[in-house]
Amino acid sequence: MSQRRHVVHLVYRFAAGGLENVIVQLINGLPADRFRHTVVALTSVDPDFQRRVKHSDVRFVALDKPPGQPFAMYPRMWRLLRQLKPDVFHSCNLAALEFAPVAAAAGVPRRVHAEHGWDVADPDGSNRKYQWLRRVYQRFVQQFVVVSEQLQRYLLERVGIEASRVELIANGVDTQTFCPDVSDPTPPDWPFDPVGPWVIGTVGRLEPIKNQMLLGQAFVEALRQHPAATAHWRLALIGAGPGREGLEAFFRQAGVQDRVWLPGARSDIATLLRQLDCFVLPSLAEGTSCTLQEAMASALPIIATDVGGNARLLDHGRLGVLVPSAQVEAMAAALWAVAQDVPAARQRASLARQEAESRHSLNAMLSRYEGLFNQQG
Repeated sequence: MSQRRHVVHLVYRFAAGGLENVIVQLINGLPADRFRHTVVALTSVDPDFQRRVKHSDVRFVALDKPPGQPFAMYPRMWRLLRQLKPDVFHSCNLAALEFAPVAAAAGVPRRVHAEHGWDVADPDGSNRKYQWLRRVYQRFVQQFVVVSEQLQRYLLERVGIEASRVELIANGVDTQTFCPDVSDPTPPDWPFDPVGPWVIGTVGRLEPIKNQMLLGQAFVEALRQHPAATAHWRLALIGAGPGREGLEAFFRQAGVQDRVWLPGARSDIATLLRQLDCFVLPSLAEGTSCTLQEAMASALPIIATDVGGNARLLDHGRLGVLVPSAQVEAMAAALWAVAQDVPAARQRASLARQEAESRHSLNAMLSRYEGLFNQQG
């Protein structure tokens, strides 16, 4: 192809998160001589997260959209798309899908929409209003991408999109960056002793859908039930977001704030994961979790809530422990069980690493997206 195809990626917010990480992977990984990119965020662009993009010719646009209906922004989006003249409009999740009619009106020839998971307002996809909205807007999209079988069934059965227009492309993980047995120096601000503590951790935005409070409550409950663990257990909640204040207040009230670390958003996730002894994903809903894949590739013992694509990623418990969502006692029991049988946990972790290498290749994901973006109309 003589001319690079221009892809506009539309997201609600461009900041640390799973679907945003996929956008970064696409921009950094698709052939630079065949593609160029613009990232449009309906609300804001985080400068720190933006720096993860390696190419200097990528444009970032933040539209500062206020809460509420999108229609007042349609003329502005139309003008922007007419100016950018993209070959591909790549929207992600429902807020971005609402602008698919604008992309069609602006003459964007190829329109691809990706569903990465639901939010706290619709954690299981049962909201009929959101189903109806997707049904209305789907006519302006040529191809849908889903990252899990659950989301695929949702679009086929609840929204009613024909199977030929829905493609399952699981997220990919860079198994060279996310790997075990790398002699990283301990991060300079790592607050725990490098030898001795058993460190539980999670990575994700501190917001209700990620439900870090479940992990915090289970951590405190496990310490209450097993006082001997108090001297050794530590907790790292890596990520930024509106839930931070509530989490900090909870840990202060429980008297465990000296055993918990909340470092905010980080760019050294691979290094931090290698400091952990156990990774936990306590979400209320997930598609195919990038951080869960990264923990698998890092050969970490894993505990995850049995939601979305988590069970499929963990082969229904063969590669990690699955617990019911939003159940503190079950999560606390799982933490204790993993800590008490470390050899079994490490065996599952080793198998998870093998699974990440063989089935969740970043290159495979990039190849599938390249094919989608290259199609005409």
